[in-house]
Amino acid sequence: MQSSQLLEHIETNSDDGSYKCSEQLSGQADLKTHNRTRTGEKPYQCVECSKQFTSQADLKRHARTHTGEKPYKCDVCNRGFSTLNNMETHKRTHTGEKPYRCDVCSMSFGYQNALKFHMRTHTGEKPYKCEECGKQFSRRFVLKEHIRIHTGEKPYRCEECSKQFSRLSELKLHVRTHTGEKPYKCEECSKQFSQLGDLKKHVRTHTGEKPFKCDECGKKFSQRNHLNIHIRTHTGEKPYRCEECGKQFVQLGRLKIHMRTHTNDKPYRCEECSKQFTQLSHLWGHMRTHTGEKPYKCEECSKQFGHLHHLRAHKRTHTGEKPFSCEECGKRFSQFCNLKRHIQSHHGDEENAIE
Repeated sequence: MQSSQLLEHIETNSDDGSYKCSEQLSGQADLKTHNRTRTGEKPYQCVECSKQFTSQADLKRHARTHTGEKPYKCDVCNRGFSTLNNMETHKRTHTGEKPYRCDVCSMSFGYQNALKFHMRTHTGEKPYKCEECGKQFSRRFVLKEHIRIHTGEKPYRCEECSKQFSRLSELKLHVRTHTGEKPYKCEECSKQFSQLGDLKKHVRTHTGEKPFKCDECGKKFSQRNHLNIHIRTHTGEKPYRCEECGKQFVQLGRLKIHMRTHTNDKPYRCEECSKQFTQLSHLWGHMRTHTGEKPYKCEECSKQFGHLHHLRAHKRTHTGEKPFSCEECGKRFSQFCNLKRHIQSHHGDEENAIE
């Protein structure tokens, strides 16, 4: 390395004559390339997409994204990689090596970038901002996915049914509806799931874990969406409205079931007698009239019932509870059907008086 070039390099890395650059340079070519990180010069251009680079080596690596060339092979699984660094990083999936450790919580990672992204969970840093709505994100690819909400872009398409998705992860999950693949298995009961989130929810049926707590009444839930629905019992919010009659509902599922009262749609059919129902739960209850199954048992007297609401009504014969009250005379009843009959007796008295 010539002394004049070294002096020039030192000057570009100092404000007051003190040398600050710690880069180890082995020759004149390295010095030229390194200086371009200061000047921003990018003399090497990709003929395919016109992207520019500071070094010829960077251009060569980039060119492989167009050619698909993967010259570096993993000696364990034979998977190919376009760069040596990517192959070395991949090998850690076989060795289990995690050399990058978080100083805050001691969690370890196999990739330096993974540690970098993890640190933002501690710092709260969200450097990527949506120019459309101002929402901020900790990772660039999450921002890119978010922007598609505004643009409506859905670049990922199912080859089976042509349905399109804004996220690759959504397409992968969807494809399993065609293949039937369920890669996530419960170790407790061996039930399998197509999504990891569904497995996590299911595991709570074994552990009894209820991590989602209502701030209003302290009631706990195993799933966040169950908590969100429950909160509406406090706020009175009913965001789902029937366009036919104006009736409002707390849950979207309830609205869908209600709509069948207008369309007379009965999608659930009994294979035994062909009777049809608007709700799956009604079909299940009906099936018990054929099987004789009575899964609901009274703990007080051991009497069994085919329907849960029949058990609840029966329990009132033990507790003496009478939750149904006549607005006309104040008389109370343990069952709603008895209240209805009683109300008719008031109406019958009125008809007799008119006659």
